[in-house]
Amino acid sequence: MILLHKELGKYANNPKQLIEELYNIIDYYGLSCSYREINVPNELKKKYVKTYYSKYNKDAYLRMRKDYNENKDNVLLLYLLLVYGFNHMIRFNSKGDFNLPVGNVDFNKNVYTALVNYLEFRKNNETIFKNTDYKQFLNNIEFKENDYVFLDPPYLISMSEYNKLWNDKKEIELCTFLDELDEKGIKFGITNLIKHKGKENRTFIEWSKKYNVYNINSNYISFNDNTIKNNSKEIFVTNYKEI
Repeated sequence: MILLHKELGKYANNPKQLIEELYNIIDYYGLSCSYREINVPNELKKKYVKTYYSKYNKDAYLRMRKDYNENKDNVLLLYLLLVYGFNHMIRFNSKGDFNLPVGNVDFNKNVYTALVNYLEFRKNNETIFKNTDYKQFLNNIEFKENDYVFLDPPYLISMSEYNKLWNDKKEIELCTFLDELDEKGIKFGITNLIKHKGKENRTFIEWSKKYNVYNINSNYISFNDNTIKNNSKEIFVTNYKEI
């Protein structure tokens, strides 16, 4: 992930070049690109109402994934695998190969806007990437006035691969650590999933009551059905109030 961010950051002063390089890759593999009105044929949309992107892009996506796994030097291939992959996730197998299936999405207006905004942010801000435990990282920072900490931890009650090493003990440790940040006057914000498929994260729900809670409109989508699932609730918690 750090390598990916560093590669994208190289284009901070020339976003047009990055967009053109991505378009060239998209065209080479024959992927759809709704932002440029390279759309899925109407007959396919009618036949696969909910999954036409995945049906149309599957073969091209698998060729792109195969090429990336054979030579991982082309980081832009990895970026596009995240764009076209299931739920924009990143996942590798035990051999280190990217193994996420194709998703029901393509390079659309939202992807374009997010990428351009990201490059603008990188252009105007110094960014340093670290790969370490969050407590070790934050404990080594000399906080200044108006510093801000944002956390997006593994979600305790979901079944994602990266959540398997997270448990109730670590959830309690995280909440305690955030209380310590609050006592030091450090502003923080954190997202978490509190309801999902009949489960509730009671630890986080009870902890969040002492702070400010905002609901997040999230889409939880299955591989075979891209309709919105309404049985989940995600929240954003801060120790400050929005102005």
